[in-house]
Amino acid sequence: MSNRTTQVEQDCAVQQGCGAIELIIEPRDKDLGGFSVRRTLPTAQRKMVGPWIFFDHMGPAEFPAGQGINVRPHPHVNIATVTYLFEGEILHRDSLGSVQAIRPGDINLMVAGSGIAHSERERPEVTAVAHRLHGLQLWLALPERDEETDAAFHHYPAADIPALTVDGVALRVMMGSAFGVASPVKVFADTLYVEAQLHAGQRIALPSADERAVYVAQGNLKVGDTAISEHAMAVFADVAGVVLEATSESRIAIIGGQHLGQRFIEWNFVSSRKERIEQAKRDWQEGRFAKVPGDEIEFIPLPEENV
Repeated sequence: MSNRTTQVEQDCAVQQGCGAIELIIEPRDKDLGGFSVRRTLPTAQRKMVGPWIFFDHMGPAEFPAGQGINVRPHPHVNIATVTYLFEGEILHRDSLGSVQAIRPGDINLMVAGSGIAHSERERPEVTAVAHRLHGLQLWLALPERDEETDAAFHHYPAADIPALTVDGVALRVMMGSAFGVASPVKVFADTLYVEAQLHAGQRIALPSADERAVYVAQGNLKVGDTAISEHAMAVFADVAGVVLEATSESRIAIIGGQHLGQRFIEWNFVSSRKERIEQAKRDWQEGRFAKVPGDEIEFIPLPEENV
């Protein structure tokens, strides 16, 4: 593997456009009701990277005893959601009856498909003491043929996610295939999601994919002479031989995959068809989504601007 990376670096030295970056996205803060996240996708400049249509970075946040994540039931259609934590714990419940504590290193994949409702809260024993939360929440658009698939929930414990070291860089292949290994996490189209932790001065070759981006959750990177600062996302052109170099201790997420075509997004609904979103809005307003067992009383109403 080290020989391959060295060859990539040699190729990079020959190609003037090797580190071609199409766009650097600075996230905007979004208040989720007492808890702020950094939202990178979608933006006016870029709606998607491969199948990824939504990218939120939560925290790191400090909660005193008695406070924490408390997201009431809300709906989704025609997507799959991915939750991944660096620190802390979230209790997932959904309308299929799933109840799952999400802990660092695990991947929760919730397939909304034809429709699902879910809540994100905390176990009482977590909320009872001071605690931290830090992680990512991402949404995957589904190929048109799978948009109305049956809703499903998949939990992958940390031990099931492939981990490896390439040129001293610790990697986890969260979804899809990269660096010669494949993740067991279910995908519906070509999908790339890799986590890497780099020490200052370490380098890693960017895996190939139809579309690719890198998000810096912690630290700083550079590609050639171009700096990518903490909490920024760099979207890359389709150029071979891109090498990422950490300029400080860094933790990054590499995402990408197959381009799926136009998607519409409104509130929590994503679809290739505007009329499907309108139907989902009516269904939520009129109570036609299934309830979340164990969390049937509260819900998030459709926002006024989406009525």
